[in-house]
Amino acid sequence: MSSTSAAPGRGEKPPMRDALVAAAFRLFLERGYEQTTVDDIVALAGVGRRSFFRYFPSKEDVVFPDHERCLADMEAFLSASDDSHEPVRRVCDAARLVLGMYAENPTFSVQRYRLTKRVPGLRAYELSVVWRYERALAEYLRARFAGRREGTLRADVIAAAVVAAHNNALRSWLRSDGKGDAGAEVDRALGYVLSTYADAPGPARAAAGADGDVVVVVSHRDAPLWRVVRELETVLGRG
Repeated sequence: MSSTSAAPGRGEKPPMRDALVAAAFRLFLERGYEQTTVDDIVALAGVGRRSFFRYFPSKEDVVFPDHERCLADMEAFLSASDDSHEPVRRVCDAARLVLGMYAENPTFSVQRYRLTKRVPGLRAYELSVVWRYERALAEYLRARFAGRREGTLRADVIAAAVVAAHNNALRSWLRSDGKGDAGAEVDRALGYVLSTYADAPGPARAAAGADGDVVVVVSHRDAPLWRVVRELETVLGRG
């Protein structure tokens, strides 16, 4: 999704990789991204060019060091799903894995966001990263909606909505310099997606009315949750 990832310091990363990322961002902040070369980065990190390209195919990749790992984690999470998982909720949970990557180090994430905004080439790279996340979500949903009427269309629309909601909340958090609760912001945004697209729990919903009567609302199984809620509110006289 948006182009921020964790700062150096995760224990499982090779120290050299961390050193390269730290050196790159120090130079980007001091000199600017365009004015910094790979040679500058490796000189500051005290390693050779070969070491840089062992970890990063290009200078752009050092700006986004953790997206490959996060994409692999997302794909593994979705692959571990079964039919008991409501598909829209599952892709929303997958998006929260990406948020975890961003929230590991707010200072680094904010620096990444500011840098990406200033450099057109990085914004283009960011779009390619966003597309890969969206494609992973859409492929999972297409498989879950196979055989449904307009299943492919539904999958693609929901995947795009999840990415848009996640990024809207994430960027709001980044614009605040990483203050506040990023998880709460994203939960609120993804809640909108769930209320719009998630399947109703079943073909019939029952609820107690104000006088204790039981009210049953019958809805199509593909109806979005917001429509079921609206029907219920109408029956109860709250619409």
